[in-house]
Amino acid sequence: MIKIDNLHFAYPVDDGEEQKEAIRGISLEIKRGEFVALLGHNGSGKSTLAKLLNGILIPVSGAVYVDGMNTADEDKLLEIRKKAGMVFQNPDNQIVATVVEEDVAFACENMGLPSEEIRRRVDTALETVGMSEFKLHAPHLLSGGQKQRVAIAGVLAMEPEIIILDEPTAMLDPKGRQEVMKAITALNREKGMTIVLITHHMDEAAQASRVVIIDQGKAVLDDTPEKVFSQVEEMRSHSLDVPQTVELMHLLGDGLDLTKISVAQCADEIEKYLS
Repeated sequence: MIKIDNLHFAYPVDDGEEQKEAIRGISLEIKRGEFVALLGHNGSGKSTLAKLLNGILIPVSGAVYVDGMNTADEDKLLEIRKKAGMVFQNPDNQIVATVVEEDVAFACENMGLPSEEIRRRVDTALETVGMSEFKLHAPHLLSGGQKQRVAIAGVLAMEPEIIILDEPTAMLDPKGRQEVMKAITALNREKGMTIVLITHHMDEAAQASRVVIIDQGKAVLDDTPEKVFSQVEEMRSHSLDVPQTVELMHLLGDGLDLTKISVAQCADEIEKYLS
């Protein structure tokens, strides 16, 4: 679904300033139906990469292909953005209407869809993220997690095949984070959608099928969560933590299987180790 080929990107700078590449030669392929988490410390380039995936930013060199379409092709941008929806960190930046269902319908109206089709898509999108009962509510009265689910519904109503989420839980409390992650994982596992999740939270990345570590504009690790997070010292060398379960087993010493990520797996592994 997404092919990234020797991608380079640098932001414009004023005269006299040295230009620094934000993305330096990344090559990746993301298959249909994959759930990929992108991790990296602040300034690593992961949010820049997210914006390159649906044509918000255009490569300096190299290319990004979304279902075979080059993001540098201006004639294809509308189709690319229909194919790859984007959800940002702050839901308030994406909510434009005063009623939830009107906000979810906004993109569909701009696409010129018939009223009956818009109604169907809005109802389906709100049901998918568990927000149907709030369809006539004012968005500004919702919790952070509920607002973010409305923002996701607005993207879903466009019926994309890919959703790119740039730190969607960064501004939420634990309950809101849990609500949003439940919606995201359901989209992947039940609907088969391709998910690209940029996050700072290791427990969120652990729910993905694949983890890619970005550091200084390069992809430095790319594997399953179990294999990536078991490399504790390597993760630390890139200024990243590991899930608390892995951290605990690492501190307990040799002999524990660090690929056991969930709380239940961790408990079983420690019990087996102690006995």
